[in-house]
Amino acid sequence: MARVANDKTVLGSVWLREEPERTRAPLSREDIVETAIKVLDRDGLEQLSMRRMAVELGTAATSALYWRIANKNDLLELAVDAVIGGALVEADEGDWRDQLTALAQAAYGVLADHPWAPQLLASHAGLGPNYQAYTERVLGVLSSAGFKGVHLDAAVSAVIHYVVGAAVTDAAWTATVRRSALTERDWPTAAGDQLGVEPDTLAAYLSRDDLAGPAARFQSGLRAILIGLRPRQLR
Repeated sequence: MARVANDKTVLGSVWLREEPERTRAPLSREDIVETAIKVLDRDGLEQLSMRRMAVELGTAATSALYWRIANKNDLLELAVDAVIGGALVEADEGDWRDQLTALAQAAYGVLADHPWAPQLLASHAGLGPNYQAYTERVLGVLSSAGFKGVHLDAAVSAVIHYVVGAAVTDAAWTATVRRSALTERDWPTAAGDQLGVEPDTLAAYLSRDDLAGPAARFQSGLRAILIGLRPRQLR
């Protein structure tokens, strides 16, 4: 039993295994991940397969992929962490709440631009280097603001869990509309009757550009959380 438990091949994450040694395979891991993100953005999470990736990359067989990435699950972990890298913005202006706002908005923005990514964060632990770096930035801001110990951990969780939770909720709506095969304009009209909601109200709720839409709700919720965090009361 001890031998199996220590085997890194069964630890459930690409980040807990050594990257394969360099080979003569024509594809780099970075090339494959970049292409996977394009496919996921275009076709959604359900349509991604290693066979589809082989076609996109122009390889003769899916075996060419496995020289660099062991399986689809590993590829998804690599892709979502690459997306999170876009949230590693400089956030050193203003007070600590301003800095956290910049970091939270950056993460929410990249997750909204890639709605498949928060779906994965709901089932894959954030073990990748970009996710860890993002967490460290949030932790650094809060630590400098005076949060300490278990209260620091709680504040970090409050911010990151809110960002991920909001993105997961928005992605669920996006996935529902995508599965319907209707356009974003037609879906509220068709679904409004079933939900007992006015189509205009439902359309506004789903539109990122509307003042009642997900981006505006995210901003309001984030302000409420940050106002509630007070380091002097949590020491």
